[in-house]
Amino acid sequence: MTAQPTIVVTGTDTGIGKTVFAAGLTALLDGVYWKPVQSGIDEETDSEIVTRLAGLAPERMLPEAWRLKEPLSPHRAAELDGVEIDTDALALPVAARPLVVEGAGGLMVPVNRRTLYIDVFARWAAPVVLCARTGLGTINHTLLSIEALRARSVPLLGVAFIGDEMADTQRTIAEMGNVRVLGRLPRLDPLTPETLAEAMRTSFNAADFLEAQFLQAKP
Repeated sequence: MTAQPTIVVTGTDTGIGKTVFAAGLTALLDGVYWKPVQSGIDEETDSEIVTRLAGLAPERMLPEAWRLKEPLSPHRAAELDGVEIDTDALALPVAARPLVVEGAGGLMVPVNRRTLYIDVFARWAAPVVLCARTGLGTINHTLLSIEALRARSVPLLGVAFIGDEMADTQRTIAEMGNVRVLGRLPRLDPLTPETLAEAMRTSFNAADFLEAQFLQAKP
């Protein structure tokens, strides 16, 4: 079987549209989606949102390793459920298609009381796409996130902006962060599988993401 790229989608913060981007990327790459830890299962989960927006068949949606009831940071949601997430057991699945893995919130979100998401990403050594909003404050948040990823030698494929066009902000991050800008996903109204697919085709190049297989650390 030909090696397929694994792409980890993370964000500079929570609520920036990372799940919508992950859905669009999974559809763009005709891939498989995995959310390792889901906090908050009483409403539509991230996996269900991606399934709906990407139009995925059931076998293209890998089951979460942990499903936690409360919509909180994974470490706290797990404690309230009376469990602890075993980060050593969080291993990347092997997929026959490009694999899109979505983290929770930002890089410094605790998975348990000893481990942050960025620590898990460092162990995986898979290329990361950093989602960043284009609004006020994003320069600081994005540059700090880039610095943190590089400090842990996590391969950074590039930044995907989400929101309205902010040319100077995007240029500043690209230049001062010395980072590749993969594209910008605008806010979509209405947000449907069709509008998302068209925006992804217009704003991003699938080949840029498929290059991730060349950045992955070899065992």
